[in-house]
Amino acid sequence: MYPQLSRRLRLGVVGGGRIASMQSMAARLSDHWEVTAGALSSNAGQAAIRAEQWRLSAERSYTCFTEMAKRESSRDDGIDAVMITTPNHLHAEASQAFLESGIAVLCDKPMTNTMQEASALVDAVGVHNEVFGVSYVMSCFPMVRQARELVSQGCIGEVNQIHVEFLQDWMTPPEVGSADHVKWRLDPAKSGATSCTGDIGTHAAHLASFVSGCVLTRVRAEMHVCGSPKPLEDTVMMMTRYNDQIPGTLIATRLAPGNRGGLRVRVFGSQGGVEWDLENAETLKLSRYGEPDSLITRGHGHGVSANVERLVRSGRGFPEGIIEAWGNLYTEFAMAVAAHRDNLQLPDNWIQLPDVLDGARGVSFVEAAVESNAAGGAWTECQLVL
Repeated sequence: MYPQLSRRLRLGVVGGGRIASMQSMAARLSDHWEVTAGALSSNAGQAAIRAEQWRLSAERSYTCFTEMAKRESSRDDGIDAVMITTPNHLHAEASQAFLESGIAVLCDKPMTNTMQEASALVDAVGVHNEVFGVSYVMSCFPMVRQARELVSQGCIGEVNQIHVEFLQDWMTPPEVGSADHVKWRLDPAKSGATSCTGDIGTHAAHLASFVSGCVLTRVRAEMHVCGSPKPLEDTVMMMTRYNDQIPGTLIATRLAPGNRGGLRVRVFGSQGGVEWDLENAETLKLSRYGEPDSLITRGHGHGVSANVERLVRSGRGFPEGIIEAWGNLYTEFAMAVAAHRDNLQLPDNWIQLPDVLDGARGVSFVEAAVESNAAGGAWTECQLVL
């Protein structure tokens, strides 16, 4: 199990919407964090209302994240880390402000809207020597970790195909675009050059590389508006290449009726394959050619490795889901922050928290997809991020 920390870490929140509420709930679930400060709105009235709802003291409720970073860094009981859950266009500036103040950051994805901003954050993390995580939460499901371990151990042989899809249906009704939490996702000034690709496509791309251990190097993308007219795409379809030669596919859409959380990854190799589906997140299918298929179930024992069991909270047969996966993300973030601040010693490979380089790779993927689509679906290189 993970070691007990000397105290709960203090967490700040920038952005007070639905995702922030979910993440703060998960942070508390981990039992390693308490939420003590926040810039929950740039509107003073709304910030005060939300601070009261979040049980934050008035003196630690802010309307400006730069002021929050400055004031919290000067307090003896200031925050140890901050979650950034604003619309995309503010990720880079907010992250920079807290890094410069010596505060660890967990940033929502996509990490930034441009590679220029992403590269600047990579540099800032190095200069300020702070922990930086990116919320690719799908990599924190126990069965995803089990899949990654099986592939890395050679259980399916040499990887030769990688397929991933993320199918949702919530944007099917034409009127959904008028909802407040949707408007910014379709606004290029806030969401960047993409909507679907930068939001759920990045989850799919990260998951494919995370499970397979392969680097996404090229894409051939076509972006579409399949539903009512929108300024940004609601669907993207891609051919992909990993390690310059391994073929794959990536599809993401918000207009697939009947699919709510249709994230599915399949990695096939010379001896077998692994398959995981978010809507059936408790199980992992392992197939070895010529042998009966195996179905591994989330829980203790029965094929689940000791490394994966650290992320399991309840016994087999008692379901866990997305909140627990977020809790795993915040557990690993807490361990990384504690290791950095208090010299906490952790065994190798205990933390697989997506970091600033993973975030930059996600931005590179988005930019390559945009460039490919603009060129009529031409093969386009992803910028290599080491």
